[in-house]
Amino acid sequence: MAEPLVFLPGMMCDARLFGPQIAELSSEFSVMVSPVTRGERIEEIASGLLDELPQRFALAGLSMGGIVAMEILRRAPDRVTRLALMDTNPLAETPQVAAAREPQIVKVRTGRMHEVMRDEMKPNYLAPGPYRNEILDLVMDMASALGPEVFVRQSRALQRRRDQQGTLRKCKVPTLVLCGAHDELCPVKRHTFMAELIPGAELKVLDDAGHLPTLEMPAETTQALRDWLKQPLILR
Repeated sequence: MAEPLVFLPGMMCDARLFGPQIAELSSEFSVMVSPVTRGERIEEIASGLLDELPQRFALAGLSMGGIVAMEILRRAPDRVTRLALMDTNPLAETPQVAAAREPQIVKVRTGRMHEVMRDEMKPNYLAPGPYRNEILDLVMDMASALGPEVFVRQSRALQRRRDQQGTLRKCKVPTLVLCGAHDELCPVKRHTFMAELIPGAELKVLDDAGHLPTLEMPAETTQALRDWLKQPLILR
């Protein structure tokens, strides 16, 4: 694969979300991580990234990063050579979830981001496992580094996002749909649905992971990504 691999992190995450994958894959592939922190709307974030990304690239996004990846695919399908969607959601935000973000935004603006992140990362977010507390600590560190303004911007962008089912139906590149079996934020059935929308997509469910399989089951996630990166581009 000659094209670089571009990772897009989830909400309030940075490159450390993909630390194990960067370490393993960078000996074989050109790897970069692009922030999804700049812009009030998903469209604005995607547009800004397209201005600075290589002409053609493999694209892997987790959670909010997957939502931005779908918008990049919608805007520039000829630039995306392959797509990996991890623990994400192709649907528009429901009114209930959009409304639930408002008190979170108020708390974050009054200096309570740590509390909001802890509530968001409650135990059903990750699979049970020996490293769960370490992963939670890392997530808190990433959120602290990004800060409250990024939280508010990303929340607003997610509230206003579009439905991407039509984008996925038109996808013509090798696609991996990957999720953790314990992900209650973006459950397995949503990934089954996504994989059925995309012609020829491969669905991979990791039994011992939740919403962050890149950190919870790093070796298995990396292997799935490596297999995906080595698939021939026959769909073009």
